Amino acid sequence: MSTRTAWVSAVFGAATVCAPAQWLDHATPGTPRTPDGKANLSAKAPRTSVGKPDLSGVWRTALTPPAENERIFGGKVSDFVVPGDDPRTFSKYFLDILSDFKPEDSPMLPAAAEILATNIEKRGTLSPAARCLPQGLPRADIFSYAPFKIIQTSTELAFLYEVDDTYRQIYIDGRKLPLDPQPAWLGYSVGKWEGEVLVVDAAGFNDKTWLDSIGHPHSERLQVHERFHRRDFGHMDLTVTVTDPVYYSKPITFQVTEVLIPDSDVLENICNENEKDQAHLK
Repeated sequence: MSTRTAWVSAVFGAATVCAPAQWLDHATPGTPRTPDGKANLSAKAPRTSVGKPDLSGVWRTALTPPAENERIFGGKVSDFVVPGDDPRTFSKYFLDILSDFKPEDSPMLPAAAEILATNIEKRGTLSPAARCLPQGLPRADIFSYAPFKIIQTSTELAFLYEVDDTYRQIYIDGRKLPLDPQPAWLGYSVGKWEGEVLVVDAAGFNDKTWLDSIGHPHSERLQVHERFHRRDFGHMDLTVTVTDPVYYSKPITFQVTEVLIPDSDVLENICNENEKDQAHLK
């Protein structure tokens, strides 16, 4: 606990904040409504024309109760709260992907611990977010303050991330992952349906992103396994397993809830536009 308390400045200093954008006063067609006209997030999950669960929509990771992050990271997290932005409510896994592990049970191998120490020390210049680079996976899918949009067809799903204006394609047409991929920021993703759950395997990443805000590294051997289950209209369970034998002794698994943002959309968010920070970073 004392170690995590010492990491607080690194964690919150490295987090990029982006409030969700939306098209105002535009009701999304097909959205179930309560008598007062609000979206009924507890209604049944929609289905495609062929009977598969439809994951389409604008989603954002459920906020964490502030007390939970204060328990994990210490009371100093309150020092970073400003009007309209409460980092205490970020997903704990976005802040520290190993937040469920006791320090003595950490699966980090020595090489990862060494890189993590450097990332914490030089977070202002090394953090991909500080340099306007993509968030990567699984970080982009679990950022509580940045929505992403899913567009689903019968053969693929497109994920549009507002936080860094990037996109990801998940193919569900039966293809396999490439055997010798060109390393990419968000890797290569293929999926298949297992009943009500979309199971996605991603690989072929470069090693330039961080798994979380604090700076846990990964190698090009990173594999990300995801299970998406839209349990009702407004809630989708996402289980993530991260495997990287270069830096971690065993797979890391966690679960978050994605919450639908109804009657909304993602807008472009260009980090490099009028960027003024890097000249002042030490």
